[in-house]
Amino acid sequence: MSEPTPMMARYLEVKAEHPGTLLLFRMGDFYELFYEDAELAAKHLGITLTSRDKGSSNPVPMAGFPHHALRNHLSKLIRKGHRVAVCEQMEDPATAKGMVRREVTQVVTPGTLTDDDLLEPNRSNFLAALHRPRGKAAKGGRVGLSWLDVSTGRFVTADLAPADLPDELARIAPAELLIAEGTEVPEAAERIGSLVTERPAYAFGTDAAIKRLTEHFGTGTLAGFDLDDAGPGVAAAAALLEYAADTQKAALPHITGLSPYRCDDCLRIDEATRRSLELTRTLRDGDRSGSLLDVLDETKSPMGARRLADWLAEPLTDRAAIAARHDAVEDLCNAAADRTALREALAGVYDLERLAGRVATRRASPRDLGGLCRTLGLLPKIKDLLHARHAERLTALNGSLDPCPDVREAVAAALTDDPPIQITDGGLIRTGFSPELDELRALAKGGKEWIAKYRAEEAERTGISSLKVGFNKVFGYYLEVTTTHKDKVPEDYTRKQTLKDRERYITPALKEYEDKVLRAEERAVSLEQELFTALRERVAEFVPALQRSAGVLAELDVLACFAHLAATRRYVRPELSAEPVLSITAGRHPVLDVLRPGGEFVPNDTTLTPADRVHLITGPNMAGKSTYIRQTALILILAQCGSFVPAEAATIGLADRVFARVGAGDDLGRGQSTFMVEMTETARILNAATEKSLVILDEIGRGTSTYDGLSLAWAVTEHLHDAVKARTLFATHYHELTGLDKDLAGLSNRHVAVAERDGTIVFLHTIRTGPASQSYGIHVAKLAGVPRPVLDRAAEVLRGLEEGAAPARNGHRNGRRKEKQIALFRMEPEPHPALVRLKGLDPDHLTPMEALRTLAELRDSAH
Repeated sequence: MSEPTPMMARYLEVKAEHPGTLLLFRMGDFYELFYEDAELAAKHLGITLTSRDKGSSNPVPMAGFPHHALRNHLSKLIRKGHRVAVCEQMEDPATAKGMVRREVTQVVTPGTLTDDDLLEPNRSNFLAALHRPRGKAAKGGRVGLSWLDVSTGRFVTADLAPADLPDELARIAPAELLIAEGTEVPEAAERIGSLVTERPAYAFGTDAAIKRLTEHFGTGTLAGFDLDDAGPGVAAAAALLEYAADTQKAALPHITGLSPYRCDDCLRIDEATRRSLELTRTLRDGDRSGSLLDVLDETKSPMGARRLADWLAEPLTDRAAIAARHDAVEDLCNAAADRTALREALAGVYDLERLAGRVATRRASPRDLGGLCRTLGLLPKIKDLLHARHAERLTALNGSLDPCPDVREAVAAALTDDPPIQITDGGLIRTGFSPELDELRALAKGGKEWIAKYRAEEAERTGISSLKVGFNKVFGYYLEVTTTHKDKVPEDYTRKQTLKDRERYITPALKEYEDKVLRAEERAVSLEQELFTALRERVAEFVPALQRSAGVLAELDVLACFAHLAATRRYVRPELSAEPVLSITAGRHPVLDVLRPGGEFVPNDTTLTPADRVHLITGPNMAGKSTYIRQTALILILAQCGSFVPAEAATIGLADRVFARVGAGDDLGRGQSTFMVEMTETARILNAATEKSLVILDEIGRGTSTYDGLSLAWAVTEHLHDAVKARTLFATHYHELTGLDKDLAGLSNRHVAVAERDGTIVFLHTIRTGPASQSYGIHVAKLAGVPRPVLDRAAEVLRGLEEGAAPARNGHRNGRRKEKQIALFRMEPEPHPALVRLKGLDPDHLTPMEALRTLAELRDSAH
């Protein structure tokens, strides 16, 4: 095998330094990939696979694309789950001595994206790290989880119980998860689809972690962040920070703090409940469209959309904090004109959170700074609008909103009104900002005018009317003469190139002016880049202030969105209570209320109190049981997010957790049947729910035999009532359970009203007191289009079962069944014959001998 060329040797060296990545190697105007990377890129990008050294015995697979297509192809590769290293030319090929120096300037992974072209605007992009301590450090039984949005600098860490890890991963939904080598991959990460990246175990060392974090933040300790230095979350955070710095190939000054996360500060919603309630994604296809987040999102900026998703993922449990949001929403709701003006202003702001991150890492483009300038120009108007508001939270936000006038004035003075995307495109610095730049531009422009004038003069002097002036990188400017006029060429023309039907010449005067023009143009471009870099450095000094203002704008956008929803969708402010109550008048499902035609959705009341805390809800399928129990949970979640709620009135007893066991689905990847998944979720509820929780159940025990399922549903209901005492809505088809209201004082029955008309049922979608009379299963099957013979046979079988005998085929009976299902839970079973006879005895009229004989008979009959 022949020795690689110096170029390929450098490629192999860089590739070895970045294992596990696709290496994009800049060669002139193209990015090239080689070997296996080329084959993968050709497959995923649809580009041509060719080869290098085709004539050799071992040609090297090769694929590439133009440098201007980088962002488009990066996006495709990242979506496929690849890590990509971008190796750039660090010198100008025209001036470099020897081979152009090349270095990796950025490693792009799903969790470390910063460019808007690669990010979803309305969704946070988290990189997470998980640390499972070993040895002595594992004694506490806690695991560390930290997450970072590199594009905004939001950095959080937590010490968690291992059982809480799946729920927190589901809430965060990281694009990429770091784990130590040899660590088990969490099943939750696989379900979410996170890219899992292994890091050396030493990256999670506690001592090195504290040093790494304190050096980054410039502090002597982490106490100021309210963190436990010895906690596993600190080690996870340090590993995360190191990886982010390695991939960005830059300092990360926009990461200015590390926030502790504590589960008890938020309404806890487990993974199954998030999925069942369709908070951010639908059950059917996993899309955002049709979810609660989708119908609530009336925000005006990407920052607001992301903040809304955060609030929905982490509803509050602190009554004062929730009330502060409600106060702000009410204030904006009552000021229609100011609210409209505020939302119009917010629609014009740039994504300041992500822009501040690019400024801090020196990746902001001229167009980024132009957007920053326009955003800062809107802040004085927003402050004026807030000045008239009275809610404490709005006043506080106004105080934190910094228009940064010095930054706005500096950018406005330097940049043109419509700056280009790339710094190398030119034309980004305003005329009048730099006298030196203006002079160079004038010289370049004047030189071009001179060349045009020179062509005209030479055409007149030589009599060559078709004389042209051209330019290429080899000869520079030249005069072009067709063969027809060759005899008219003066002696002071120097021939430089002969073509088929024309020749090209230069003159001393043309070369002199060419040098002036080119030097002026090159120096102007270089000076523009220097001026822009200096401007970006100045803006970078204000990154902390920009981040604070971005946070204010994001929160204002969500509060204004909530106020808009309240005003346009008839949402009301809920009353908050510390007691475990839930009283909703004419509540509506927030999603169906929007998706259904106006006036079609039927509102319903809900009243749960400590004395009436468990409602059993019966009625046919499709009648609305599931919708009703879901809407109750969603209304509580909305209230604790800080939103008003879709109802005529509501009193919300603050919950610590919400549980939803809704629907059925297996998990074949983990070897779990539908029933196993159902029981696992039920067990979690029974073990974790408290008196302050809200539990909604849609069927329990339907995945096994009737007796087993009914037994489980019965016992679960009793446990929720007697031991857990949580507010519970239980939709079921087990009508046998409705008799529990006689023994369980805190349980009552509800049913979904149905009307029968000419043998057909009509769903009224109204919740009423008492149990349903029947399930109407055959009627629902008819509505679904089940063939008539099947319906008739089902009706026949049902009649037989109700009479205690199962019909055989051809109309013959199979005889009595063992017992009707209700017999399993008969409250007064048939008494034993011995007991009946004993109760009928009159001891006062029995002789001793009769008494002994009767006792012996009773003993024999009891066996």
